Amino acid sequence: MIAIVACSSSPDNQSVGTTNKVEIREVGNGYKLFRNGEPYEFNGAGLNGDISSLAAHGGNSIRTWSENSEILDLAYQHNMTVYMCFYIQPERHGMDYNNQDQKEKQFERVKKFVLENKDHPALLAWCIGNELNLNYTDPSVYDEVNRISEWIQEVDPNHPTTTAISSVDPGVVKEIKERAPSLDFLSVQVYGDLFVLQDLLRESNWSKPYMVTEWGAIGHWEMPSTEWGAPIEQNSTQKATNYLNGYNKSIKPFGDKCLGNYVFLWGQKQERTPTWYGLFLEEGEETEVIDVMHYIWNDEWPVNRTPRLDSMLLDDKEAKENVYLLAGNSYRANVFTQDFDGDSLTYKWVVMKESTEAKEGGDHEEVPEKLGDIESAQQPSIMITAPEESGAYRLFVYVFDRNGHAAHANIPFYVKDH
Repeated sequence: MIAIVACSSSPDNQSVGTTNKVEIREVGNGYKLFRNGEPYEFNGAGLNGDISSLAAHGGNSIRTWSENSEILDLAYQHNMTVYMCFYIQPERHGMDYNNQDQKEKQFERVKKFVLENKDHPALLAWCIGNELNLNYTDPSVYDEVNRISEWIQEVDPNHPTTTAISSVDPGVVKEIKERAPSLDFLSVQVYGDLFVLQDLLRESNWSKPYMVTEWGAIGHWEMPSTEWGAPIEQNSTQKATNYLNGYNKSIKPFGDKCLGNYVFLWGQKQERTPTWYGLFLEEGEETEVIDVMHYIWNDEWPVNRTPRLDSMLLDDKEAKENVYLLAGNSYRANVFTQDFDGDSLTYKWVVMKESTEAKEGGDHEEVPEKLGDIESAQQPSIMITAPEESGAYRLFVYVFDRNGHAAHANIPFYVKDH
């Protein structure tokens, strides 16, 4: 069985240009990843931020969503490996996989990058496209994935090939098995479905090796919504509990088939909210999920812990209770927190308009309009005045410990006219 949490091999002090051979071997009734003939078990994260902080917490492998030669050098400097994902244009971005000219132009870009970077010592694997199955109608995309995979395997026999899929749909897996048989392993990306991943793999008859190349917060599409359609986000402590439980239940016990995993997202991004998926806040503060990943990777908690958030109320209601406010009226908001280390805590309250961008697959979203920080609100209990304009909003609270850590929560609310 592969123990995902331990690092048994990492880049050594080779000169850049020295290839490290990566391969998958059958071991017992399962599979293991080997690097230069030794079992390779890694602590991975999808990186969209500070690589130094990842190294400091015990991470030693990163994944990308598009090709980037500079990240190979940066990873090498930090003794890390890179799961390099090509941007293979999905159908939902306008690609026609019956158009030979489009395919050849894309293939030539891939070829150039592979030939220039296949011998980089930080390279771990090639991923041919991220979530190409998301809202697709033409499965021939996986014929093209297979063509690229076969070419890579000819010119670079030292690094395995894969493609990353959104969730685990039996129909999609069937298409991949039939159309892209050259792939060395499958990459799956699951959020709430992490807890039923093994069931999904069994239903898909997938018995070969796989990686979990995105896992994290329960997706906004998987959470309950308010009556006006605003998804309800877990607070930072609920997310931390979810990450730890998901890892212990659905990743750690299955190292005989799971080659490794990359937690999502080591950084910050706007996707429905500015806090839903990133493990950091916009100004760089670490959230409680990073405590969890530190524990998973090091078998011990960090010296100074992130504040825990017990609950948040607006007008004495939780988010699930559909909070309606009257324009211009005042209401009380409360947050209840605790700190493991007894650190003094500070508070920041922000009102934002509800996001109206219904993007999918992590596509870029604009940050919703911020109505401004609430003045004189550096307390766990405050009074807010509902906006004068009717519509959907969110009240965010951030709780800081002065040591670079923060808890957070938000409540969607709807403003009605009198």
